[in-house]
Amino acid sequence: MPIRQDAKEKILAICESHKGEPSPLMVVLEEIQREFGYIPFDVQEMVANKLNVSVSDVYGVVTFYNFFSLNPKGKYVIGVCLGTACYVKNSQAVLDKFEEVLGIKSGETSEDGLFTIEALRCIGACALAPAVSINGKVYPMVAPSKVPSIIDEYRKLEEVA
Repeated sequence: MPIRQDAKEKILAICESHKGEPSPLMVVLEEIQREFGYIPFDVQEMVANKLNVSVSDVYGVVTFYNFFSLNPKGKYVIGVCLGTACYVKNSQAVLDKFEEVLGIKSGETSEDGLFTIEALRCIGACALAPAVSINGKVYPMVAPSKVPSIIDEYRKLEEVA
């Protein structure tokens, strides 16, 4: 999908606002991610051209840091912790259940744009294992059987809105 003109102007303005800084790439990418929610390849090309760096440098940063996304994320980002403490308490089964209920795999977004599933290495909630984070809200000791009711909670929020 081509970039809208207003989005192009905003991206170029972000790049321009950091002109003259010694290493503006990370700051520029963070602002673009915050503004648009993801950084597709055509935006990476724009940033590379405007900052006079290679596209491979931009792509390398975007794909190295998990904060950045190449694809749009859902309104609700579900992070299932697969760190050691959570993994030994069956978090893989929790992840599998989210994938089954939503019909998508880790790293994907549901067709309605509501949910994105991410497998995370650690969310810092080891005492609450297995833990799940949804837009920063941590769900402790999640069993696979709890997954449908968690999803229903967010679907009901959408019905009210």
